[in-house]
Amino acid sequence: MPSAGAPTAAPKRGGRRMRPSRLLFVVITVGLPMVLYLGLVIWPFLQAIYYSLTNWGGFSSSMDFIGLDNYKQIFGDDVFMKALRNNVILAILVPLVTVVLSFVLATMVTVGGSTTGAVRGLKGSNIYRVVSFFPYTIPAIVIGLIWAQMYDPSKGIVNGILTHLPFGLGDRFNSFAWLGETATAMPASIFVIVWGFVGFYMVLFVAAIKGIPAELYDAARIDGAGRLRTMFSVTLPMIRETVQTAYIYLGVLALDAFVYMAALNPTGGPDNSTLVMSQDLFKTAFSQGQYGRASAMGVVLAAVTLLFAALVFGVNRLLGGKADK
Repeated sequence: MPSAGAPTAAPKRGGRRMRPSRLLFVVITVGLPMVLYLGLVIWPFLQAIYYSLTNWGGFSSSMDFIGLDNYKQIFGDDVFMKALRNNVILAILVPLVTVVLSFVLATMVTVGGSTTGAVRGLKGSNIYRVVSFFPYTIPAIVIGLIWAQMYDPSKGIVNGILTHLPFGLGDRFNSFAWLGETATAMPASIFVIVWGFVGFYMVLFVAAIKGIPAELYDAARIDGAGRLRTMFSVTLPMIRETVQTAYIYLGVLALDAFVYMAALNPTGGPDNSTLVMSQDLFKTAFSQGQYGRASAMGVVLAAVTLLFAALVFGVNRLLGGKADK
C-alpha cells in the first residue's frame, strides 16, 4: 500500500473530446456538402443504374426488372453505336485540337516575343487575350444557332465568302451544305466547338505560364534553346497539371456536346454523322417513352466519361506527370 502523503497517479483522461464549436464547423464545412453530394449526385446515379435494369416507361410507378436486356438492345442498335462512335471521335479531336491551339496561342502572347531582352509576349498581346475570350461569354446554344445560320447553303456567310475565291475555286462552294454532307458535317461541328472554347483555355494557359519563373526562360536562352524547344522543355512540363485538367474538362464536354449538336443538326445530321449519345438518349426518353433504355444509355455515357478521365490521368503519369503519393 502506498504510504500516507505519497503522490498518487492522476487518473488517465479519455480521448480528446471535440469542442462543440469545432464539431459544428466540421458538420457545416464537410458534412453538409457531403450530404448534398450524396443526395444530388450519387443517389440519382444509383437510381439511373436501377432504372436501366427495368422497363420503366417514365410516367408510372410500375416497372418490371429485366436485367441487362436494355444494355443488350442498345449495344445491338446501329444508331446508338454510331452515336457512341461519334462521341469517341469528339473526345479525341476536340480536346486535342483545342488544347494544342490554346497552348500555342498562350505561348505566343506570353513568351513568344523578342528573343533578346526581358521575356515577354508578342506586341499587343493584351488585345489578343481580350478578343479571343469573347466567344466563351456567348451561351453554347447561341453559338450553335449563329453558326447554323452561317453554314446555311444559300444565305450563309461562309459560302458567301468562299464563293469569291479566285481561279474558279469558289464554284464548288455555291450552295454547299456544310451540315448536310456526311463528309463535312462532323468537321464543321467540331470547328464550332473549338471556336467557342479555344479563347478561354488560352487565357487559362496564359495564367499558368505567368506563374513560371522568368529565370527558367533566361537559362533556356543562354543554353541556346529555340522557341520550339523552350515550349516543350520549359513551358509544357511546368504547366502539365493545368493541361491535364483542361483536357479532362474538354473531353467531358465532347462526350456530351448535346447543346452544340442539337443546335447545329437537331436530327443527327446526314446518316447520323453528328448524332451523339445524349441526343439519342433524349429522343429515347422523351419521344419514345423508354426511360429504362434511356437510363442504360446514360450509364454507358457515364462509364465512357470515367474511362476517358482515367486514360488522361494514366497518360499524364506515363509521360512524367506528378504521381499522387
